[in-house]
Amino acid sequence: MKLLLVEDEARMALLLRRGLSEAGHQVDVCERGEDALQQGMDVPYDVVLLDWNLPDLDGLAVLRRWRERGLRTPVMLLTARGTVGEKVAGLRAGADDYLAKPFAFEELLARLEALHRRGDTGTPVRNIGPLVLDARRRVLRHGDQEQPLTGREFALFQELAGHMGEVHSRSELLMRVWGDTFDGPPNIVDVYVGYLRGKLARLGAGGAVSLQSVRGVGFRLVVGEAQ
Repeated sequence: MKLLLVEDEARMALLLRRGLSEAGHQVDVCERGEDALQQGMDVPYDVVLLDWNLPDLDGLAVLRRWRERGLRTPVMLLTARGTVGEKVAGLRAGADDYLAKPFAFEELLARLEALHRRGDTGTPVRNIGPLVLDARRRVLRHGDQEQPLTGREFALFQELAGHMGEVHSRSELLMRVWGDTFDGPPNIVDVYVGYLRGKLARLGAGGAVSLQSVRGVGFRLVVGEAQ
């Protein structure tokens, strides 16, 4: 599995990374909630291990923002908080599993494998004209060709594909894909539309599926119409 470990305690992060790597998994580590928020959206992980207590943005806030922005990657919440109320709060925020510290490493591995299997069985695949959007792998396929999508590209394409042919304003897309706390460049939607157009072109879909600009309004995804 490709895993994201969000843990600010250096020794714990080192031990978990070493153990998970020795078990055959690829592990990236983030120490801060803000960094994890971005990385989780941009990199297609199989499972995320998320510590509740982080120094800047706590794990529960990170988890809520991920779910608000459409991230469906399975998340296991790691925390020293073990009351029923706290477990319920974590699960309601969007966690798929909850493991209280201290824990046995063998149990962690077993739970990770279970989350990964669960994610595999629920893989949504959507046909968009001649294209296939594979949400589990975050790729676009056309015939035997495929293009990987970053987390943000996937969220944007999915939002447009969910309302095929409808025009989405830049402000709507910014809110739904980047969230109301985004403070980056205002033209970020245009930048990512450009990325997606490049990937559609590399797939050779031609005019079968196109991302159209509507002057003064925004964008729409259409099938069977040229730009």
